[in-house]
Amino acid sequence: MYRDHTKEVQIGNVTIGGGNPIRIQSMTNTKTEDVEATVAQILALEKAGCEIIRCAVPNMDAAKAIGEIKKQIHIPLVADIHFDYKLAIAAIENGADKIRINPGNIGDEQRVRAVVEKAKEYGVPIRVGVNSGSLEKHLVEKYHGVTAEGLVESALGKIQLIEEMGYNNLVVSIKSSDVMMCVKAHELIAKKCPYPLHVGITEAGTLLAGNIKSSVGLGLILGQGIGDTIRVSLTGSPLEEIKTAKIILKTLGLRTGGIEVVSCPTCGRTQIDLIGLANQVEEMVADIPLDIKVAVMGCVVNGPGEAKEADIGIAGGKGEGLLIKKGEIVKKVKEEELLETLRQELLHWNE
Repeated sequence: MYRDHTKEVQIGNVTIGGGNPIRIQSMTNTKTEDVEATVAQILALEKAGCEIIRCAVPNMDAAKAIGEIKKQIHIPLVADIHFDYKLAIAAIENGADKIRINPGNIGDEQRVRAVVEKAKEYGVPIRVGVNSGSLEKHLVEKYHGVTAEGLVESALGKIQLIEEMGYNNLVVSIKSSDVMMCVKAHELIAKKCPYPLHVGITEAGTLLAGNIKSSVGLGLILGQGIGDTIRVSLTGSPLEEIKTAKIILKTLGLRTGGIEVVSCPTCGRTQIDLIGLANQVEEMVADIPLDIKVAVMGCVVNGPGEAKEADIGIAGGKGEGLLIKKGEIVKKVKEEELLETLRQELLHWNE
């Protein structure tokens, strides 16, 4: 069931599945019971473009904090539960818009049923999560190790368990830190599962490695029409996860809006701090609501030609630079005025 045909699921004020836009998700790394810190981080993530936020609920204080957090944020909140079914129930009662559980570590069937009944009472979706690190022993033995086939069988078994309890308001995630295993697992489950899929490469790593693994894995999965929500899992600031997710979606043509910055690699002709300039431009345009391409070029030799496909660009030279529109030189400006000149052009773009 590819994304155009998956079941629609309502998470707070956001609808996923059924061909709705792919939503960007992240997870707070604050102590959830610290309401002030958690709210501050969520609001920063909202500003960056996060559309669904997940919070860890490792104790009852965290579960009870959800209600107060919800009053101060504007996006749906997912409660992440492991082991204790009572925390899942408390999270739902305190206003969680969705809960994430692994039925395999919640306990016996009676405890899973108690969670399902509470979710049914409140109309709260359940995200059924399966990770390669927690694959059941009998499936590891059956498939002679952790495999994509084993992950899919595990997920389908958990889905069936909840369906038999009379509930199908479900979202499914099936993750692995092995990129190609994760891709294969999604290819397999997409053919067998009618529910929206939350996709990501789990434990992807630090900023460099994590971005590369996530971009490759998510690119292969999303490019096949699979996936309804995404999270880029990085060992670092959650804000970096949002930046990467937005670029991945835009690169694949799955999202429009926001300025795309392109820049050339440095070379021996470069006579300005191109790396610094490109980073400054990227930071400057993050909050400007235009759907255009901006080029940052390192020299005046090839700058105009290389920037031809961009809507607007700048090219630096020794002590001066060029402002370029659609490959045509508009004017020369002093090097130190390049950034501000570009900013003013963007602020008055539609005038």
